[in-house]
Amino acid sequence: MASYYSALCNEYDVDDMRNRIIRYLKHISVTVFFLIIAAVIFGLNIGASLSYAEDSQRMNWHNDGPYLFYENDSTVVVNYIEGNNNKGFYAEKKKYSTNSIIPAKSYFNLDSTSFDFTIYPKIETPKVVYNDDNKIIAISDIESSYKAFRDFLIAYKVIDQNLNWIFKQGHLVLVGDFVDRGFSTTQVLWFIYKLEQEAKSKGGTVHFIIGNHELKNLHGDYASSSPKYKFISSILGKNQFDLYSKNSVLGKWLASKNTIELINGILFTHGGLHPKIANTNMSLLEINQFIRAHYYRANYPKANKTINDFLISSKEGICWYRGYFKDDLSQIDVEVGLDKFNAKAIVVGHTLQSKVTTLFNKKVIAIDVKHPKDYHKNWPTPKSEGLLIDGDLFFRLFDNGKKEEL
Repeated sequence: MASYYSALCNEYDVDDMRNRIIRYLKHISVTVFFLIIAAVIFGLNIGASLSYAEDSQRMNWHNDGPYLFYENDSTVVVNYIEGNNNKGFYAEKKKYSTNSIIPAKSYFNLDSTSFDFTIYPKIETPKVVYNDDNKIIAISDIESSYKAFRDFLIAYKVIDQNLNWIFKQGHLVLVGDFVDRGFSTTQVLWFIYKLEQEAKSKGGTVHFIIGNHELKNLHGDYASSSPKYKFISSILGKNQFDLYSKNSVLGKWLASKNTIELINGILFTHGGLHPKIANTNMSLLEINQFIRAHYYRANYPKANKTINDFLISSKEGICWYRGYFKDDLSQIDVEVGLDKFNAKAIVVGHTLQSKVTTLFNKKVIAIDVKHPKDYHKNWPTPKSEGLLIDGDLFFRLFDNGKKEEL
């Protein structure tokens, strides 16, 4: 009898242990399920998405270009990539005088479109301060997504369906990071160049503000660049650094751009202004000149040696700073930089947001959102956003052409 009860108890203990394990596993499963749901919701709120497919056209480099390099003081060589992925690629070259006005075309093979533009020999450094009553549309961090950029501008009648400028005397402000992480960098850059020329002829202005990824390419840091451009460089008989070197037309054009501008009382820069800006006696013009002198010098991880070196720091520099979102700043910390330049607010990219939003009593407008990629399919599909400034009013712009006051 004792052995019977002992066996019964043992069987009961086994069943009890089994039930405990099952309950434990259920609790773990439920907890993991809710953690996954929470992670997905959090990711969606900050603009994260899952890439699940790539379009094969990303490897179609036929007609890619143009890539222009100065052969000497009197000759510039225009290169287009020809061929296919099966038989190989080669560079089709044509030479012009450096004083020539060069007709050019940029192809976008994903939807079999192209645009014509003209390359001029003279490259001028833009102004730093602008004052008028014209509208401002700003967008940032396109990251080589030509189609998203093009379609957004069409939706807001900056350009028409034929890609011609129709924004009259308006300001289109591109707040940095239009390169890297995609296969359409060359198309995006020449598209900006084309719009810049057309806007100027119509009384409008395209402001291409240099971001940290444009700086990386000028520095020779291609960690975020598509491998495509390593292969393109090889086809051209160049190193990747040559694509934006002082000896390339695109490089010379990029190196002429500003890192911060004041437009109708609003500052535009890619990263932001560290409170240390109050300690410098430099004007906006001098800040741009100082940083531009370092475009072809990688500045990190060197320590700051002078009072102004923070301006080119990869942590505190205005192309890199994330303090509005990462640091424990006061309202005074934010406004000290605005007051220094008599600015009403500052518009920044660089730090990803779930939507165009305002911070610090509308003194900071953050416009870096995740845009759709040309050759990647993502879930959920990102939606482009931008900013409209019309007088004293600020509007969040959606990719469908609708807007919402901030």
